[in-house]
Amino acid sequence: MKSRPLTLIQDDLVGYDQAMDRMTDLVGQRQRDERRDTLWLLSHPMVFTVGRRTPLEHLPDPARGVPVVETGRGGQLTYHGPGQLVGYLIVKLGEDEGIVDYVREVELRLVEALGKLGLPAERRDTPPGHELLTGVWTSETSRKIASIGMRQSRGVTSHGFALNVDGDLEPWHWAVACGMPDVDMTSVKRELAAATMTEVREIVATAFEASS
Repeated sequence: MKSRPLTLIQDDLVGYDQAMDRMTDLVGQRQRDERRDTLWLLSHPMVFTVGRRTPLEHLPDPARGVPVVETGRGGQLTYHGPGQLVGYLIVKLGEDEGIVDYVREVELRLVEALGKLGLPAERRDTPPGHELLTGVWTSETSRKIASIGMRQSRGVTSHGFALNVDGDLEPWHWAVACGMPDVDMTSVKRELAAATMTEVREIVATAFEASS
């Protein structure tokens, strides 16, 4: 995995629509070479986001009162909420790189970060004919701990990853996450019992070579 230093931006809780507006602006800046490759770490209030191929039957019951937003990233339904670390990656890829190549890199960097926390994790290859297994799983309990959905436009990536740290996992049961009805979503807190958002942010930033 080649070195890829990133500029780090950090925020706490940012509304999803507001974040999308800012991400679009950051992508435009990177396309015009007005900024360096960037990692933006933040969290969102409760929201379900869906890809363009998400079936209606995978959506949560509207009675839950959680907004559902269609997004331009790849992948299926995912959940965002407090206690989850979201990382938006605005990176100009090389001519020999595609978005799938970069997603693999993101998986491996998250695996590295979780390993430094003392939580063995792994990426998975997708068997032919199955729903994409993009993301990161715990090695010992086989639970999914990080979701990834990205896109590329004019050579620059957008969207990124969502790593469950210490938030409420119950909303994951209100819909079909990642197109996989049987997936067991987990968090750093569920697996390790002791890890703070501050600690996880620092380790993730280091794994992505990101500094302010």
